Amino acid sequence: MLAAFVSRPAPDDPLSVLEVGERPDPEVPEGWTTVQVKAASLNHHDLFSLQGVGLPPERMPMILGTDAAGIDADGNEVVVHSVVASPGWTGDETLDPKRSLFSELHQGTMAEHVAVPKRNLLPKPAELSFAEAACLPTAWLTAYRMLFVKSGLRPGQTVLVQGASGGVATALVALGRAAGFRMWVTGRSEEKRKAALQLGAEQAFETGARLPARVDGVMETVGKATWAHSIKSLKPGGVVVTSGATTGYDPGAELNRVFFTQLSVIGSTMGTRQELESLVEMCRLTGIRPQIDVELPLTQARDGFARMHEGRTAGKIVFTI
Repeated sequence: MLAAFVSRPAPDDPLSVLEVGERPDPEVPEGWTTVQVKAASLNHHDLFSLQGVGLPPERMPMILGTDAAGIDADGNEVVVHSVVASPGWTGDETLDPKRSLFSELHQGTMAEHVAVPKRNLLPKPAELSFAEAACLPTAWLTAYRMLFVKSGLRPGQTVLVQGASGGVATALVALGRAAGFRMWVTGRSEEKRKAALQLGAEQAFETGARLPARVDGVMETVGKATWAHSIKSLKPGGVVVTSGATTGYDPGAELNRVFFTQLSVIGSTMGTRQELESLVEMCRLTGIRPQIDVELPLTQARDGFARMHEGRTAGKIVFTI
């Protein structure tokens, strides 16, 4: 079957080891099933996999991809929850110390077929296209959990999103706007800031710019490049929710401000199957949809990976199969 995969890591040149070609059909363990993939979306996790981050050479070749929407073995249209819990685990899957995502221990979703645990399947509403549904399980679910489960913020408050154009950032803006938050964003270019305003952000600022007022909460996925600005932008007693660090880790520089102004720093990772179910229903009820930057056939996966690697994104990149 056709798939996008990696056979060896390349920390300094990840695109050089991206392969698109034939891979064996998936093996199906007991309690699992197969999904005919119609769409899979791209995440930074996939670039990290090409670099060997969290994916040692002994697990390669590995099909990439954590997200998918498609048709299950019974002919149902489904969305795949990306978090694979260990056998027998109950409760919040993100707290399972042995959890993984597709493309870490198990072959990923960027293929014609993928094997998944039956418990990881949710019905896809007819109102969402396969491409839209495929955007939800990682980036959009991450945003949903950050804003509605972890932050403790309330509609009407002001939230700053660092980085205006990525999948999680655009999801945060759309979800926050729909729920009644005042959404502010930062972006490196005028084009990215303009796109965020069109998406529903109230104000957009240059990266690192002094804000007209301090905010109640910051949604942080960038890391080292924006961390100091995030902490300095908060009101006393404010909260920063972090779910990633695409530019690296260096939070210690602002620790004095964290305790002196009594800030909360909350970690958030992915989301549960139940939260994905709520997110899917929210999209169905409100009419909000993931912003898709580009849809490409899987045969053109290299073009999509290059766009993400170079920062040329304005929403989600989706591969159709």
